[in-house]
Formats: sequence, C-alpha cells, structure tokens
Amino acid sequence: MTRVALIAHDDEKPEMLDFADAHREYLATIDIVTTGTTGTRIQAETGLDVERKASGPMGGDLQIGAEVVDKRLDGIVFLRDPLTAQPHEPDISALLRICDVHDTPLATTRSGAEYLLAGIAAEDGVELER
Repeated sequence: MTRVALIAHDDEKPEMLDFADAHREYLATIDIVTTGTTGTRIQAETGLDVERKASGPMGGDLQIGAEVVDKRLDGIVFLRDPLTAQPHEPDISALLRICDVHDTPLATTRSGAEYLLAGIAAEDGVELER
C-alpha cells in the first residue's frame, strides 16, 4: 500500500492542514505517517486516519528516517520553516540526508508537495486536481 509521511514545523502547520484538506479524498486511500503534533492536528481538523510518531524534537523525525531506511515510505512532505532555527536541527538534517541516501522523494514546500503527491497518485492510477 502507498505510504506517505507528512511533517510540518509549527509556522507551517496551517499550510499542511490546507494541503491535507485539499487532498483529503486521495489521502484517505493511502497510509499516512506523521510526527506527533502534525498528526494530531491533521486528524482533528480533516478526519484523516494517521499513524503518529513522536513529535519532531522528541525523535519523530528520526523515527520517520528509520522508515525511509526500511523502505516503508513512498515519499515525504516536510513543510519546513526555513527562517526559524529549530532546536532539533541535527535530526532534521539527518532526515534530509537519509532521503538522499535512499532516493526517497521529499518535498519541503507546498508547490513541491503538490508535485510529489500528484506523482505518487499517478502511480496509483489516480489523477489529482490542483
């Protein structure tokens, strides 16, 4: 089954919620894994079922990185706040690096996320509206 991770820094959570809501119909047909707070908000505000890991600063980014290594993810949407220093920056860098090492698609902006999800959906035989 198709499996995608959704992660968003605090300032990017509204954008993630809008993205998830815009693609709710398709996202409801695949497995979604998230970091803690992002997952809580997605579940509460869109009704989508998600598998929540720990919050990013508590190891959630690393847990998702482990899924990349185990080849359990088809892609990651990680809406990052590039203008705010993050206390767990080494974990974020490790996740980005492990995606490169394992050639796992990763989008860090809304426009990139749209293309990533459209590509994954196309492999499932679904055409997304944008």
